[in-house]
Amino acid sequence: MIRVLLVHDTYLLRTALAFLLGREPDLEVTSASWQRAADLSRSLRPHVCVVDMDSPEAGGPRGLRELSGHGDARGEAAAGGGGRAALLALASAGRPGPLRRAYEEKALGYLSKNASPDRLVEGIRLVAKGERYIDEALGFGFLEAAEIPLTRRELSVLSLAAEGASVGEIAHSLHLSNGTVRNYMAAITRKTGARNRVDAIRISRGAGWV
Repeated sequence: MIRVLLVHDTYLLRTALAFLLGREPDLEVTSASWQRAADLSRSLRPHVCVVDMDSPEAGGPRGLRELSGHGDARGEAAAGGGGRAALLALASAGRPGPLRRAYEEKALGYLSKNASPDRLVEGIRLVAKGERYIDEALGFGFLEAAEIPLTRRELSVLSLAAEGASVGEIAHSLHLSNGTVRNYMAAITRKTGARNRVDAIRISRGAGWV
């Protein structure tokens, strides 16, 4: 059996998708929000984590990096050792920022959120064996992701800022000082050619970075 942890913040969507996946005889599926995912991953030790990359929580302190650190022997082979669960990222073609974050966390699989459930099942089985799976519909998104001038940390700060978080809230969420967050926001504003924080968010949203 392939143990799958499905991470999505929308309850209705994740339960419906978990039900569909659970009909496969070789898949044992558990679903969770991003808030609960890291703790569940520790106890379940899944082979594959299927993750919704459009959530700003994916780049937070309890996001991809912590989530993928718990797996078993099959996950070890998939993610290069250390008992790491293999990551399969669900992404939108028009949002290269989340694709970039998934790539930097060494996700093995990348699937468009417009793909069929059959494609998702295929992707899970392949990444569970340590094979890479890339949806061709995301090809252009990867090209755009390579051109993003922001670092992974800057993208995380920007994603939280775009959700309306204050400097203090971002600092608390990412375990940074307020001054460090302000420095990141200054760098983001400069790199995006924006006039201020609000303008940087507008530009980045238009480019699909957050």
